[in-house]
Amino acid sequence: MNRFRTTFEALSVRNFRLFAGGQLLSVTCTWMMIVAQDWLVLSLSGDSGTALGLVTALQFTPVLLLTLYGGRLADRYDKRVLLICANAASGVLSLLLALAVLLPGAELWHVYLFALGLGTVNAVEVPARLSFVSEMVGAELLPNASALSAAYFNAARVVGPALAGLLISRFDTGPVIALNAVSYLATVLSLLAMRPGELHRGGAPQRATKVADGLAYVRSRPDLLLPMALVAVVGMFGFNFQLTLPLLAKTVFHADSAAFGLLASALAAGSLLAAFATTARRGRPSATLVVASAIAFGLLETLTAFAPTFTSALVLLAATGFATITFAQAANHRIQLGSDPRFRGRVMALYALILQGSTPVGALLLGWLAEHWGARSGLYVGGLVSLAAALAVLAVQLRRTDTGALPDEDTRPNRPGVPGHR
Repeated sequence: MNRFRTTFEALSVRNFRLFAGGQLLSVTCTWMMIVAQDWLVLSLSGDSGTALGLVTALQFTPVLLLTLYGGRLADRYDKRVLLICANAASGVLSLLLALAVLLPGAELWHVYLFALGLGTVNAVEVPARLSFVSEMVGAELLPNASALSAAYFNAARVVGPALAGLLISRFDTGPVIALNAVSYLATVLSLLAMRPGELHRGGAPQRATKVADGLAYVRSRPDLLLPMALVAVVGMFGFNFQLTLPLLAKTVFHADSAAFGLLASALAAGSLLAAFATTARRGRPSATLVVASAIAFGLLETLTAFAPTFTSALVLLAATGFATITFAQAANHRIQLGSDPRFRGRVMALYALILQGSTPVGALLLGWLAEHWGARSGLYVGGLVSLAAALAVLAVQLRRTDTGALPDEDTRPNRPGVPGHR
């Protein structure tokens, strides 16, 4: 009973409970939409890996260009209001795509425009959402709330793709995308129902925030720079499952949309187990844990690329999903819990930029590789590059240890000489 209470402790906070409920429904439908979007692109393009890579790139390029500015907005304005506006805009965009698909004559450029618009909204929504978690629950419950956020996100990844595969096979992609448009209301209503007076805001929002100050702050913190660098490489090459899985399903195992949903759900099931495993964390994870989980991820993704059967691919994807969230959560907690709250919006914006903004480059490269060298190449190249990056960071940490600079030092959130500090 005590273990159960500890696992779900952040849900005792009313504002977070409302947020998690709205997000669970909305994110489930978002994953349904992602499957529908990918299947639509493959149908319209004749199974082109390049077209799928381009859609992914268009969706994440605005993240690359605008997320740092989104972090500045998160530190300057009310995060709750920003999230309400962003989710309402995402709902409108999804509705427009649904109408384009439901009406005769849907074309690839409709999907391209939607991906670009959604990516622009995400550049504001992601840093606001990541930094808003601490406002809902406070610093003590932040690791638990972050782990539960990963849990509902991955629960949605289990249910959403599997359900989408069934719905697409029966109703096609249009109704699935329309359902996603309606689901954004759940998040908007949950945010409106919150009690602003119960948020842990730590003072009025800063009006003179600068992106450059946030970058200078991170640059002055080696304990933040190393996990950021590792996240950049793994995010660019390893986390392109939105591209690699539909190609693996359709061109290697010659599966239908329902089977593709099972592959995505297997990855999500492992991720969900990892999310629950990290709910007991109460402190900042070590640099060693971040690197070890990245090494495990690289190895497992490489093995998944060579899965001989559909069943073995399901098993290996589940293990890869576990390593994915173990690494992502360890890096997230190490960066977020080591950051000064005054810079947290900009720090998490940089984290989101590195994690998601690096995806366009990786998606285009892996899409080209998959088209010319087969779908498996996207997985084993991503896994091997991630493994090499983790080993390189490990070597840097060992070198710093040999010179007397411990890899876990420099964790104080307030240090003199950093812009904005006194």
